[in-house]
Amino acid sequence: MIIHIVAGGPKEYIPDLSIYKEDKNIKWIAVDRGALYLQEFSITPDEAIGDFDSMTEEELEQLRNSGLKLDQFQEEKDETDMELALHLAFEYHPEAIQIFGATGGRIDHFMANISLLYQALQSNRNIPITIIDKQNMAYMAKPGTYIIEKMVDKKYISFIPITKDVENLTLKGFKYPLENRHIFFGSTLCISNELILNHGTYSFSKGILLVIRSSDK
Repeated sequence: MIIHIVAGGPKEYIPDLSIYKEDKNIKWIAVDRGALYLQEFSITPDEAIGDFDSMTEEELEQLRNSGLKLDQFQEEKDETDMELALHLAFEYHPEAIQIFGATGGRIDHFMANISLLYQALQSNRNIPITIIDKQNMAYMAKPGTYIIEKMVDKKYISFIPITKDVENLTLKGFKYPLENRHIFFGSTLCISNELILNHGTYSFSKGILLVIRSSDK
């Protein structure tokens, strides 16, 4: 099972989700206004969670009357709606989690969502989690060696250190290769690289990397 979480970020950043409609291996979790977005794609979420503070009372009542399973929280709480959705997703022990509607708009919300990737990685759940919008895919990686495939629609690949240090970063098959390079938090050395082969590898021995695959538009 793969879980798709759809949050209530600006709709113009969300890719066409209708391409996933017929995939029976996907379970949909809506976060707050994400439930309305899914309706526009003619997708009925399996569950909806959040405080629903971005909806009018009429919109919320419409959801209640639709028979959708709503898990509503108070606005005053310690976790963000996205964190609650991730905890719910973990209960299903999925193969992977993909998050939509988590970029654009407020920067604090976006940074909190990136922080949740780090939190999940540190929990050792070993469930790949990717944030996706129309131009970007972002995920975090622990030390190891990884194969990365070329994507025609997202040719730029950036490696951003999330921890104080990332050691022995090696990039093979890239336009700008590296060999056992130390990079530090705040470094922009590994922004906007590109694969020159159909696939390449990246590896490192210490630290955490945020990997972002992007297109210009």
